[in-house]
Amino acid sequence: MTDIPGIDASDKLTVDRRFNGPPGSANGGHIGGLLAARLGAPAVRVTLRKPPPLDTAMALESADGPGLRLRDGAETVAEAEPAPAGSVRVRAERVAAPLAREASRAYRGFSGHPFGTCFVCGPDRDPGDGLRIFAGPVPGSDGGLVAAAWTPDASLAVPGTRYAGPEAAWAALDCPGGWSSDILERPMLLGRMTAEVLRPPQVGREHVVTGRLLGSEGRKVFTATALYDHEGARIAAAEAVWITVDVAAFTAAG
Repeated sequence: MTDIPGIDASDKLTVDRRFNGPPGSANGGHIGGLLAARLGAPAVRVTLRKPPPLDTAMALESADGPGLRLRDGAETVAEAEPAPAGSVRVRAERVAAPLAREASRAYRGFSGHPFGTCFVCGPDRDPGDGLRIFAGPVPGSDGGLVAAAWTPDASLAVPGTRYAGPEAAWAALDCPGGWSSDILERPMLLGRMTAEVLRPPQVGREHVVTGRLLGSEGRKVFTATALYDHEGARIAAAEAVWITVDVAAFTAAG
């Protein structure tokens, strides 16, 4: 047995191919949310060590301390650990829904997208299949703030409830951060995400997701995101570190 409640040495996690990010690998926010749910801490930091494979049974193991590790054979795919209290600051401010809808119309991904079938932000996904969160520059902002309106589809609901699982909130907090940067000129992948979900999103209700560029250093890009419900209340927030990549090489490897 491991020392994490509810996880034993035989536990596996498999990500269905619906939840891809780049072709052939899982969306980082989605898999981060799955790991956070298993860890059960108020705020969780997830570090991705390699692209998570799809339709593959990966082993969940306890890590050093109160965390867990996700492994594909001998390789570590991701690590999750409780985040210190106060480590997730709300740095992507709320935007009114009408302004978020207007921002979405200017989504940069409509004119080109490194991963057009991404579960979260891919314009090639059909409504009800992908999340279709198209975070565009907020009119009148300083240029580093993006926003999108998003209504969670009923297919995301936890059975018997009106709410999506925490993995949906994590996924929604993922890609808008990337689009707060120049992701077309500098394609990037999620490297680390620290998120706090206060309550899950409600299906059938319009939410607003915002993202803010915090800065960059070499190949690393730092972003913040937040998720607001239909009443404008913040229900989740995250900070992330992205790593720029060669899309052609990555796609060929996948």
